[in-house]
Amino acid sequence: MKNRTTLWLVQGGLIAALYVALTAAFSAFSFGEIQVRLSEALTVLPAFTPAAVPGLFVGCLLGNLLGGALPADTVFGSLATLLGAILTWRFRRAHPLWAPVPPILSNALIVPFVLRYAYGVPMAIPLMMLTVGAGEVLSCGVLGMLLYWALDRRREVFGFPDPRTEKADRKKGAP
Repeated sequence: MKNRTTLWLVQGGLIAALYVALTAAFSAFSFGEIQVRLSEALTVLPAFTPAAVPGLFVGCLLGNLLGGALPADTVFGSLATLLGAILTWRFRRAHPLWAPVPPILSNALIVPFVLRYAYGVPMAIPLMMLTVGAGEVLSCGVLGMLLYWALDRRREVFGFPDPRTEKADRKKGAP
């Protein structure tokens, strides 16, 4: 369906642009062993649209490149965001409180290794898992869920299907 493809391209592009803009605007605390990347609040968006998966990946990739991240950080940090986005999309029909869990876990488990081996941060990896995880809980868990609840009430305005009725709509033959 051509309109759906166009909608997904627009949504994905907007999500990528928002991610880059938020990362750049708040770059002072978007990088490092203690980070609260406000753009990570957008990682709940795959619960609404599959367009968010590539949008978040491209946004994170560009945000890291423009923010001066090292190549290993750009690659593995972006892959951590991609993994979190894919898992959020896969579990979109679960309880909404599960939406931020995949990006929190993927970043808390992957980013500390990047910090240690790419940047040489001397902190213990388990401690960095806690600090990165805490930042992710703030950005994805708190801010992301505020975004989720705000968007959930206005799904139709943004063209987001409701995953709770998605299967029933498909069976009825709805587009």
